[in-house]
Amino acid sequence: MSTFMARPQDVVRKWYVIDAAGKPLGRVAAVAATLLRGKHKPIYTPHIDTGDHVIIVNAERVVLTGRKRQQKIYYHHSGYPGGLKREPYSSLMQRRPEFVVEKAIRGMLPKNRLGRAMFRKLRVYRGPEHPHAGQQPEVWEVKL
Repeated sequence: MSTFMARPQDVVRKWYVIDAAGKPLGRVAAVAATLLRGKHKPIYTPHIDTGDHVIIVNAERVVLTGRKRQQKIYYHHSGYPGGLKREPYSSLMQRRPEFVVEKAIRGMLPKNRLGRAMFRKLRVYRGPEHPHAGQQPEVWEVKL
């Protein structure tokens, strides 16, 4: 008996909603990355995108444990000499909480075209509302 390998036409995609309010950023990101990769499905195949669509709501209410909110720093380089920018996560969470969640999830996905395809199935929203009710998403609980 040979090992089952999923083909793109075998994949059935579902939609899931994750409420990030009061949950640690790393837990939410790990669960979302698992759903995006499709590792929760029995047909998971590493070289095929078997994942589902993920909607994350309440990104502004995600929690950073310990003193990370004050100590963690986001670095960005413009590409020019002397262009290293730094911003503490406390101000980044106030300005763009969606970006903080997206960055955590992107770091847990493969760094190739497959990972980029998986990342395109992610939607992150600042508040509790999202415009994807027509897809009838299921709620996925993040266990603490």
